[in-house]
Amino acid sequence: MPKNSPSFSNKLITWYLQNTRDLPWRTTNNPYYIWLSEIILQQTRVLQGLPYYLKFVETYPKVEDLANAHEDEIMKLWQGLGYYSRARNLHATAKIVSEEMNGAFPNNYKDLLKLKGVGDYTASAIASICFNQPEAVVDGNVYRTLSRVFGISTPINTPAGQKEFKQMAQLLIDKTQPGTFNQAIMEFGARYCVPQNPDCPNCIFNENCKAFQHNKVSELPVKIKAKPIKKRYFNYLVVLSVKEKTVLRQRTGKGIWHRLYEFPMIETSEDINLPTLEKLPKFQSFSEEFQIENISLYNEKPVIHKLSHQHLITRFWIVESRENSEVAIPVSEIGNYAVPVLIENFVSDFFGNY
Repeated sequence: MPKNSPSFSNKLITWYLQNTRDLPWRTTNNPYYIWLSEIILQQTRVLQGLPYYLKFVETYPKVEDLANAHEDEIMKLWQGLGYYSRARNLHATAKIVSEEMNGAFPNNYKDLLKLKGVGDYTASAIASICFNQPEAVVDGNVYRTLSRVFGISTPINTPAGQKEFKQMAQLLIDKTQPGTFNQAIMEFGARYCVPQNPDCPNCIFNENCKAFQHNKVSELPVKIKAKPIKKRYFNYLVVLSVKEKTVLRQRTGKGIWHRLYEFPMIETSEDINLPTLEKLPKFQSFSEEFQIENISLYNEKPVIHKLSHQHLITRFWIVESRENSEVAIPVSEIGNYAVPVLIENFVSDFFGNY
């Protein structure tokens, strides 16, 4: 464990105060806004998350506004950010805070952890920034900074590594200004101790940085390799009826994109052609239901949509139908539904010129 925590925290906070970015959540200690920013920025870069934060604050200025919103409306506003369980948890927690806590977030780490979608990192951030509690945050930026400066090779994606880095961050935190320290170390990792080619010769810690002194910057932090990427084959059936209607279905099962909308989809074990598609029992049932007259392939080259642990190899089949089904919606209304980015890109390309 480091013995120079005052030196580390003083250097870090001095750097931060001189280099901090002008971000809207940096000028408030309102728990609602801090919570909102932290949930949005999970697995998301600041530049990508900032417009979403501003949209949510404008649309739902108070936690009660978010609690009273319809889930489909929230999912639509979230569209494009990915990891959609965050949006569902956001809504669930807003309801709890609004209805069971009179609109006031818990003022301590332990009770914050009880909120849906709030883990150690988010609870620590809110507790330190809003309530001045010395709870250290640990995220990818913190792992990277601490592993390099102190030369720690314990894998960060193991229970032992997570415990070790949490303990170290807790030891280093400036207890007189914990919120500033937490924001400083996250900012430093995001902007200076970056994953590739950090500017080590000009770093404030280079004289004591173990990774820099021993030429191991590119080796740290250590992370155990994840499982192999799984390939999945999606075949979307894009219905076009005689009255310019189409069909969207909501995903209700477990897994990706829960409660988002998509075109009817048949998943196969490999990439397939039209004759193979037409022989599938699911397609034959679909064809009977919608009285299919013609089908054509929209994209000769499959679209490969990459998620964290799987790649979706996707084809869009344009299906012309005689059936004016009650489940169909006007093409002009597709934009009202929250859909995955994969679907949104197709809709823009195809229906944008339709």
